[in-house]
Amino acid sequence: MNLNKNQFKEDYKKRLILTFAQTPTEASPEHKYLALGKLIRDYLSETWAETNTFYTKKEVKQIYYFSMEFLIGRLLNTYLLNLDIRETVQDGLKDLGIDLDELLALEPDPALGNGGLGRLAACFMDSLASLGFPGHGCGIRFKHGLFTQKIVNGYQKELLNNWLKEDFLWEIKKPEKSVTVKFGGNVTLTKTHEGLEPIYSGCEEIVAVPYDMPILGSSKEIVNTLRLFSAELPDEDIDLSGLQKGDYQKYIDKKYAVEAISQVLYPDDSSFSGKLLRLKQEYFFVSAGLQTILRRYKEMKQPIHRFPDFIGVHINDTHPAIAVGELMRLLLDEEGLDWDSAWDITVKTLAYTNHTILAEAMEKWPYDMFKKTVPRILMIVEEIDRRFCEEVSKKYDGDPNKINSMRIINYGEIRMANLAIIGSHSVNGVAKIHTEILKNRELKDFYLLYPEKFNNKTNGITHRRWLKNANPELYKLVTENSGPECIEDTNKFINFLKCINDDAVLEKLDKIKLKNKEEVVKFVKRNYNIDINPFSIFDVQIKRLHGYKRQLLNVFHIIYLYNQLKENPELDIVPRTFFFGAKAAPSYYLAKNIIKLITSVAQVVNNDPAIRNKIKVVFLENYGVSIAELIIPAGDVSEQISTASKEASGTGNMKFMMNGAITLATLDGANVEIYDEVGDDNMVIFGLTSSEVMDLEKNRSYNFREYLDSNPILQRVIGQLKDGTFSQNHDEFKDVLNHIFGEGDPYFVLKDFSAYVKAQEQINALYENKKGWLQMSLVNIAHSGKFSSDNSIKKYAEDIWHIKRVKRDE
Repeated sequence: MNLNKNQFKEDYKKRLILTFAQTPTEASPEHKYLALGKLIRDYLSETWAETNTFYTKKEVKQIYYFSMEFLIGRLLNTYLLNLDIRETVQDGLKDLGIDLDELLALEPDPALGNGGLGRLAACFMDSLASLGFPGHGCGIRFKHGLFTQKIVNGYQKELLNNWLKEDFLWEIKKPEKSVTVKFGGNVTLTKTHEGLEPIYSGCEEIVAVPYDMPILGSSKEIVNTLRLFSAELPDEDIDLSGLQKGDYQKYIDKKYAVEAISQVLYPDDSSFSGKLLRLKQEYFFVSAGLQTILRRYKEMKQPIHRFPDFIGVHINDTHPAIAVGELMRLLLDEEGLDWDSAWDITVKTLAYTNHTILAEAMEKWPYDMFKKTVPRILMIVEEIDRRFCEEVSKKYDGDPNKINSMRIINYGEIRMANLAIIGSHSVNGVAKIHTEILKNRELKDFYLLYPEKFNNKTNGITHRRWLKNANPELYKLVTENSGPECIEDTNKFINFLKCINDDAVLEKLDKIKLKNKEEVVKFVKRNYNIDINPFSIFDVQIKRLHGYKRQLLNVFHIIYLYNQLKENPELDIVPRTFFFGAKAAPSYYLAKNIIKLITSVAQVVNNDPAIRNKIKVVFLENYGVSIAELIIPAGDVSEQISTASKEASGTGNMKFMMNGAITLATLDGANVEIYDEVGDDNMVIFGLTSSEVMDLEKNRSYNFREYLDSNPILQRVIGQLKDGTFSQNHDEFKDVLNHIFGEGDPYFVLKDFSAYVKAQEQINALYENKKGWLQMSLVNIAHSGKFSSDNSIKKYAEDIWHIKRVKRDE
């Protein structure tokens, strides 16, 4: 964008006056921030409108990425960078007595996601726009999203996340584009001369109001759209006479019940009402999204049978899998197609990404709940299931085991992963090893039936946010030494390897890391009043808290190390600061107990003068994108220690790698592909392999007591969880102890413990060789370009979506 400083200053002052009737000297910091954001939105809105017009005029195929989460993070700085106007804006504001960084800090973190699933969706949106692919996002405009985490006396407390208390400056409400989504009631099929017509009665109708957000990539000439739906009560459902008579409570109750659909992300599904709300959320945004897509397609005046030539819909995990039934409903009921034609269009349109091998994460809905909530969809799913069972029966001579393993409806449940596989033309895993596990174990029967559907697309991250935005000095160092072409092609990061023996570059790399660590030191002191050493090893594990991610293994090692230092304060180790950042699902009591253990260990370790500050433990409260952008550039060690075979891919591993951290990992998920790139000399690997874990599980041959009884170090660590070392309440960590003793250590924490201790000792030894460590860091950065989401998106576009990059000047 061509913008000089004087023009910006005039535009900004005008925007302040038009929006708030204030000058820069009169405006509050919040008004200054909002005026700047609105001005930047003005700058890109013309391109946004032109992009939509171009797509329609050129009739290009467009992809719609359906995801429950879009963890987009703050956008203002990203858009300033993508428009190439950050320095101009910073200088112009400085002339007006305004600090840009202070305004950037005022932007809220949109609470539209939880972890890797949402960050991946956000990275994909960035890459689609940056590469010039016509692709959009579709989800829910969560008013409160995931909870705000507060640590009180070491316990996680969930508070309301009120991120939308002020208008979100990037969104534009489009009430004229609203659609109606129907729930419940009764549906009967009536014969007509054209076939069967569904007759609805007693349905609950909810208005889905779209809020559009521009997605600007680095290409500057393409602005795609993230459309998020908010649930509202229809105007006709408002009883004005009742309100006039003072009957407010009935109105409030009904309004709240409707709006609950777009209030919180992942309501607690341990209760019937919470599970029902999740189902309604998923159908709500899928139905709304497909209705608006179909409406726009019909405006193109193309025949309905060509729908897959112009439209692709991607199902990001099983949350939007109900799209199979809903697209069939629209084609059958609204467009009047016969079953075979509708099914052909549906399968050609939809593609599905599986993100897990954990059975608990492959959604299943109780039959009766599904029937009561979406009765017409159930009718369609039952028919899909009936026809599929016939297909399988013919192929396998009526083998009931094959039928039961793959059918959609079984044992009183609707299996959404099965529906997604059957109703899509593509099924992909998100790392090589994950895809192989799906093909050879978890979804083996489906793979044997539909081998042509299965493919791998390893996850990726956008370097524009996780390097250029989060670590600008490192980005400058890499691009200056890798050639200008690496700005758009991260595969050229590999050219950075030529600096492996360049002492000047290594020194700059060291200084950049230290500067980033010093920023974290200030943050930790300001927020937690903990003094940490910037010259210590920053050992970081930040990710959703779950048993298989093994934060427990990490904290057990910290307890062991603390014991070592208590016995020998002169122990020769490099000072270490352990960082954790994680939220636990409100009903996941083990995860919440692990948080309490981490914070209790931190309280003891951080305040024990006997260990001479050689180790510190910091729990980063309310971990999210903004904290990640602070801690990832400062990390020395990236903890990727999940139980092998359980992590689908991971993307935190890639972010740390791109910022020069050394990965300490099991061979799980994308760690395997990182290892393939950097090898033994530049990564620390430990623990069971995926095949070893799966053999132990299959044979049920793991006995945790063998490892506990033969390891006095482990016995002491476990004993300290109940002897008062970390809590005067000896039952404080009963959920953790039950996980070991009652559940039998299902994620092999005890079995991998000794190997993990040795790996940590290897980290210590490697770090003592300063130059060697910096060279390892450089190697990781150089190889990280492979894991750019740009590369992932190019493969999706070519192999699954069959879309092409566009340029508006063509």
